[in-house]
Amino acid sequence: MAEEKTEKKIEVPEKFKDLVEKIEKLSVMDLAELVKILEEKFGVSAQAPLAAAPVAGAAPATGAAPAEEKSTFTVELKSPGDKKIDVIKVVRDVTGKGLKEAKDFVEAAASSPQVVKDNVKKEEAEEIKKKFEGAGAQVELK
Repeated sequence: MAEEKTEKKIEVPEKFKDLVEKIEKLSVMDLAELVKILEEKFGVSAQAPLAAAPVAGAAPATGAAPAEEKSTFTVELKSPGDKKIDVIKVVRDVTGKGLKEAKDFVEAAASSPQVVKDNVKKEEAEEIKKKFEGAGAQVELK
């Protein structure tokens, strides 16, 4: 069930106003990159503690034991295809983005691949991939 999203008026302390304004202006890709940099720099994770141990540089091996199988994936939108409106709807559904953000995201994917979701479990990644392919988009799991 989808949680009801209501916009709360959050009072930003004066000392953080400039920083918050700069973050609000970042693109989705820049914000994702910033989160990764902060995670690495400070040794923390924005993910649930269960997903805090990433598979570092492990190439997926064919015929590997299930214990060695990659457990988290990155879903990347390679191309939106011809049905951009349907793909925008899927982006909104999967990411919770607003209409403008989802539209901008899909348009950016037309020129270069865009990360839809990072560090998702295999089952969720496969489900997301099916939704995008059903809308006519090309998606890759990494």
